[in-house]
Amino acid sequence: MLYTIIKENTYKDSIVLMLLSNKLSAIDGVNKVSIMMGTPANKDIFKSSGLGTDELEKAKPNDIVIVVDTDQEEKVVEVKEEVEIALKGDSDSQNTSKGQEAHNWKRAMELANNPNLALISIPGQYAAMEAENALNEGLHVFMFSDNVSKEDEVKLKQKAHEKGLLVMGPDCGTALIHGVPLAFTNNVNEGDIGIVGASGTGIQEVTTIIDRYGKGVTNALGTGGRDLSTEVGAITMLDSIKALNQDPKVKVITVISKPPAEEVQRKVLNLLRNIDKPVVTLFLGDKPSYQEENIYHAYTLEEAAVVAVQLSNGDKPNFEPTTADVNVVLNESQVGIKGYYSGGTLASEAAMLVRDALKDTMTEEKSESYVLKTNTHEIIDLGDDVYTKGKPHPMIDPEKRIEMLEKSMNDPETAVIMIDNVIGNGGHEDMASELAPAIKRILDSARQEGRQLAVLATVVGTAQDIQGYEKQIEILKESGAIICKTNDQMVRTAIQLVGGKVEQPITDVQKFDYTEESLVVDEKIMSFINMKPSVINIGLKSFTEAVQNSGSECVQFNWRPIAGGDEKLMKVLQFLNYYEGGTI
Repeated sequence: MLYTIIKENTYKDSIVLMLLSNKLSAIDGVNKVSIMMGTPANKDIFKSSGLGTDELEKAKPNDIVIVVDTDQEEKVVEVKEEVEIALKGDSDSQNTSKGQEAHNWKRAMELANNPNLALISIPGQYAAMEAENALNEGLHVFMFSDNVSKEDEVKLKQKAHEKGLLVMGPDCGTALIHGVPLAFTNNVNEGDIGIVGASGTGIQEVTTIIDRYGKGVTNALGTGGRDLSTEVGAITMLDSIKALNQDPKVKVITVISKPPAEEVQRKVLNLLRNIDKPVVTLFLGDKPSYQEENIYHAYTLEEAAVVAVQLSNGDKPNFEPTTADVNVVLNESQVGIKGYYSGGTLASEAAMLVRDALKDTMTEEKSESYVLKTNTHEIIDLGDDVYTKGKPHPMIDPEKRIEMLEKSMNDPETAVIMIDNVIGNGGHEDMASELAPAIKRILDSARQEGRQLAVLATVVGTAQDIQGYEKQIEILKESGAIICKTNDQMVRTAIQLVGGKVEQPITDVQKFDYTEESLVVDEKIMSFINMKPSVINIGLKSFTEAVQNSGSECVQFNWRPIAGGDEKLMKVLQFLNYYEGGTI
């Protein structure tokens, strides 16, 4: 039976509530439970997951809604008590957190010390409005929020460009601004390699490899995954490339993206051909067929990182891929590669390499929930919207990956299972310890059935990350996982185990004509990347802690939707506010 609990006018961010949902689901006697804000989008999620009720329709966007499926009515009281304890604990942590907190723009701007960045991680239907408010206040914008329309993205980025500001995002998971990590970011050494990327975990993989080679990154500017689409036209990427070119600290520029729209790729390459600094590009999935005198086109994330380090050292690019040592005896029937990723770009890289190496031996099936699906192989990005509706991201919550690990073990054709462990700011405090028991369990079960499995794991992180890079590796190794240094190495190892091989592209150096472009960039952008940012964080409190721990000032804006969450009325109030020169 379904029971509905509504806590009126009690706003909490989605990740806090999703993690609480997982905790409540573990209560004995509770079949299923979900806790979310009462927004229209969340109501649809409740209904689609079989938790729709008549009472649910009464909830407003500022209300917390808990729907419990249980056969024991007394369990509803236990759920209520757990919710009260969790929300009280969250309130206590807010009261004891470092620094002052604001509940509106006026107070946030008063508390902040010369702010220049708004970090936004609120529900997508409201994020564009707050990003526009930030631009009206003269702030650069980092939008972690997703589910923002492409139309709003174009409007925001055009407005930012005209004002000499950057909009990083929407759906931007990673950035480093003068060494300060934003959102899901690793703690890396500062150095002379500058990065601009339309890929969160792609930036993380490249920056952490650079760090482990003893070099560093001072600025890694995220753009959001749609920046290089035809409609957006690489507005943020082009301004970011110009900024890195003007930055005297940057010796090598590295550009990372999934394959852009063809005309946008031409536009980006034309700008890069105007630049004298050495450049590394990675358009992941676009297999390089040539090199250029001053632009190195990489095939994989590891190659992009290694070549950037070599160019920084003044060396000639020379990437030699490797595989890990594996001592696993497979049965003839074991031919399948399974990859369960928390990093979307890492999953895309894995799918690309498997396709290129094994295309003659497999027939691919079309499926929206898989990055790659064939009769024997599957690569899944478990951070995709298909898997995260109403649930935390797999970098935070291990539940879905553990489920997939155990499911894959039951397939007698499975030969290799690949997993990533992306650590750093924003991630789970000890993901290795969550995954290790499941890894040990499936390896033991396979042995009992007379077969072996190869579980390959890679940790994306640095020695400075709070989870401890070496500690995470050791925990996974003790579970029986085979550790690979990079995703590139892990996928090549998996392919080798099933009898394939990844061939590196054979390229020659070509020369291209280009149109001269102005490399001038607004001084506000240059000032932004040349000092630690002063941040107004609108949303997830954990992002404030990471910024403050890096020595930057950050004011926590405890946002909640005004006007009862009515978007039309909110837009009217926004217009009147800035038309009249006030601040809500």
